[in-house]
Amino acid sequence: MHHHHGHSHGHSHDHNHYSHDQHHHGHHHGHTREGNKKGLMIALIITAGIMLLEFFGGLLTNSLALLSDSGHMLSDASSLALSLVAMWFATRPASPNKTYGFYRFEILAALFNGVTLFLIAGFIIVEAYERFLEPPTVASASMIAIATIGLLANIGSAFALLQKGDVKDNVNIRSAYLHVIGDALGSVGAIIAGLIMYFFNWYVADPLISVVVALLILRSAWGVVKHTVHILMEGTPITIDQKEVKETLLEIDGVINVHDLHIWTITSGLDSLSCHLLVEDDHDSQTILQQAITTIEYKFKIQHTTIQVEKSNLQHAETEV
Repeated sequence: MHHHHGHSHGHSHDHNHYSHDQHHHGHHHGHTREGNKKGLMIALIITAGIMLLEFFGGLLTNSLALLSDSGHMLSDASSLALSLVAMWFATRPASPNKTYGFYRFEILAALFNGVTLFLIAGFIIVEAYERFLEPPTVASASMIAIATIGLLANIGSAFALLQKGDVKDNVNIRSAYLHVIGDALGSVGAIIAGLIMYFFNWYVADPLISVVVALLILRSAWGVVKHTVHILMEGTPITIDQKEVKETLLEIDGVINVHDLHIWTITSGLDSLSCHLLVEDDHDSQTILQQAITTIEYKFKIQHTTIQVEKSNLQHAETEV
């Protein structure tokens, strides 16, 4: 029954995130999926609201720390939106000219997001440099108030994700959760800067904290860009060691060698594998195939496998890749 439910969503993302053993946790597929959507939705609305509050608050109080924190929020709002878009796209059926459906759209959007973050961080650092030379006065009391609201709201969205979502098992939800926690740290930074300025009138604290936030943004931007480029280059999924896959396949009784082995990611949580297995002539190729499929799904959580089983008299071209 569980299985049937998973399939009725089109090819739901969830179906790929759950390994066999999770079926028995009493998680009902559809329920978690809806919960994940709801948790993301709440977090997105809160984050977007705070982003606007901090942006205009930053302009009013003349605080770069608030502006940079709103840039940080933008990065997270966009990654939350991506996760939602990905979930929505994942339910759209594939078509004959896009046989993987729209899963890859999520990766392209993430790449765009990463590049935008670099620009935002660059802008903050340039602005901070000018402020180090002559620190402007900042309305620190209002700044503290705004940053505190931001912090509380972040804690709220983290809570929403924990309550409704599946933080342990779903890649999307986990990354959203970590983003929200990162945001909370940014708001804490802004509060500290505000307090320093309020009590000591030391206005360099503002550009100082904003540079720290800009570096946080750069770090996540670099991570996003590196990861998405790796996926677009059809790189082997980070969680999987290709050598280990090869050894696992070679252990199957009757397999002589494994060649043309490729493992790649379609979108996060959805991996594909293809390979050729040369087998002993007297072994049954269907049995070997079944064993290969089961082992790979169980051990590496890859459900999309295409395996070509060959016997000694099969000829095929040597491949470049």
